[in-house]
Amino acid sequence: MASLNVGNLGEYLREQRRSAQLSLRQLADAAGVSNPYLSQIERGLRKPSAEVLQQVAKALRISAETLYVRAGILDAERDRDEAEVRAVILADPSLNERQKQVLLQIYESFRKENGFEVASADEAAPGVEAPGTGISGAQDVPDTQPSQDTAVRGPRTADGSDAGPQQTAS
Repeated sequence: MASLNVGNLGEYLREQRRSAQLSLRQLADAAGVSNPYLSQIERGLRKPSAEVLQQVAKALRISAETLYVRAGILDAERDRDEAEVRAVILADPSLNERQKQVLLQIYESFRKENGFEVASADEAAPGVEAPGTGISGAQDVPDTQPSQDTAVRGPRTADGSDAGPQQTAS
């Protein structure tokens, strides 16, 4: 694991907060941490937990993995590619939050299937089945197939049942 560099993390957080045009107080409120505590993190005086980093990342709408790497919680060399992919997915404005979470779960399932370590279970989309995972919960994924009630149907018999190919008239 990389060594902790909270000074670099604090500078990065300050840059991200300023680019988001948030005051220290606004970010602290959005992240659910105290104003003095966030100020101490930015100045490199405090070492935030992974949970606090996740809350701050969510408030700033940036990748928590990026903050974990900056804080030395994740090994930058080993996890850089995964963090970059996750950051790109999370930053894509054309996807809604649910789509982002489903895409991340699928990505993680493929990494796991190929023998790579998966980030963490809390970050995966709950209740969504990804290919090859066997995780139940596919009922949450929107059905792209028309339902039987709305699908275009073939010919009908007089009693309303479907007519088989042998019953159709030319």
